[in-house]
Amino acid sequence: MTPSDHTDQQTKDAWHADPKNWKLGLFYFNPEDKRILPPKRIKWLGWTINFANPWSVLTLILMLLALVFLLS
Repeated sequence: MTPSDHTDQQTKDAWHADPKNWKLGLFYFNPEDKRILPPKRIKWLGWTINFANPWSVLTLILMLLALVFLLS
């Protein structure tokens, strides 16, 4: 992470709490947030994909391809 990408924890928490960043209450979509895997809405459940970040979508596709490859 470069210094220009650094965002303080308070801002990240505000983004996470903002309902406008959650589509249908399930999908995290925040173009300002550069994290690939931010925490889920209920944080103790793990992480989710930031669908506004193209690297996140690529990560999801690669994980799905790896799963298909391993199961075939």
